Amino acid sequence: MKIAVSGKGGVGKTTVSAFLSTWLANRGHRVLAIDADPDSNLGTALGLPNAKDILPLAHMKDLIAERTGATPGSFGGFFKMNPKVDDLPEKIAVPVRENLKLLVMGGVKKGGGGCVCPENVMLKNLVVHLILGRDEVIIMDMEAGIEHLGRATSSGVDLLILVVEPGRRSIETALRIKELAEDINLKRLGVVANKVRNKEDEDFIREALADFEILGFLPYDPKIIEADLKGIFAEDIGKETREGLEVIGRYCLKLSGK
Repeated sequence: MKIAVSGKGGVGKTTVSAFLSTWLANRGHRVLAIDADPDSNLGTALGLPNAKDILPLAHMKDLIAERTGATPGSFGGFFKMNPKVDDLPEKIAVPVRENLKLLVMGGVKKGGGGCVCPENVMLKNLVVHLILGRDEVIIMDMEAGIEHLGRATSSGVDLLILVVEPGRRSIETALRIKELAEDINLKRLGVVANKVRNKEDEDFIREALADFEILGFLPYDPKIIEADLKGIFAEDIGKETREGLEVIGRYCLKLSGK
């Protein structure tokens, strides 16, 4: 099962990725959680001590140079477009808890984006391997878009979860991501509505995203915010939040036939 999670910054996509990864791992599934957001926070959301000290793959200059034959940050010249990446999950993934590991990819923060550079080539090849060549559950926390995905990997993604909150900007981001997904033929999309305060919020999201499949609603939960401030995994969450996450988790299991 391969799931990508995206949405506007601040809507809670990293929190949803962390909960889903942990929920599946606690039920005996081998899970590899991928932090594919340049602003890496998934380790903190998982409650991993010293998560900020983890060096993202995109910043491992020596490793990238060894595999691609070119120094990161360089332009022009020649480098391998298909570097060896199949050993990287075992080489750089960090254990979080039983059945759950974290791999921090990072991103290439350059103006214009999408550069043909050693770092991006390494990341894109790794994504292809993770989606098409691995047999464990992959939960990929994306940035506000699907930059790391392409036609080569879209067929292997079982579900793209779009996390939204009650607000126009969040809805607009979801609509743009849906267009990008259609461009690469990524057809199965589902919405998780987060920070929902009341029925009016639910109705707003249902109406604004009438063409989307709604996987579940998660209430505004102060305990999640408190855990985020402390840098720990939010074990102590409200009943409605827990029930909402159960619905989403069981949907994903049904999707995989497990």
